[in-house]
Amino acid sequence: MEVDVQSNMSRPFGVYVLMIFVLLQGLSGLAGGAGLVLDPTGESLQIPLNWLDDSPFNNFLIPGLILLIVLGLFPLVVLYGLWCKTSWSWFGALIVGAALIIWIAVEILVIGYHPQPPLQLIYGSAGLIILILVLLSSVRDYTKK
Repeated sequence: MEVDVQSNMSRPFGVYVLMIFVLLQGLSGLAGGAGLVLDPTGESLQIPLNWLDDSPFNNFLIPGLILLIVLGLFPLVVLYGLWCKTSWSWFGALIVGAALIIWIAVEILVIGYHPQPPLQLIYGSAGLIILILVLLSSVRDYTKK
């Protein structure tokens, strides 16, 4: 793994914005995932267990683990990569954005759309923003060797 730690002055503005979104997703994924793993009934997060009636899950343990790892820990690893300008960080950020959009899409298909609170809209939008930021040429060029 090649790491090129450069001065903050060389980071494009889009990379800073991307890092903020990836950080917020990582922290949110850790909090939500840990909450579901520690309480698979969803009660502590005020998520009704009956939302899983038409899903392959009896409780929120497996979705919580996926949330914790894929949308919690992984974005924080990607954040590290972006900060250190690793060669894999661009692709990692692309995966974070795509994973978040896929997560929200599957969630809406399985449990339906829930406008209150508008978390699905917020996180779906965040995933789209991450993808847009990743596709900026300044962000792409930043992570090249």
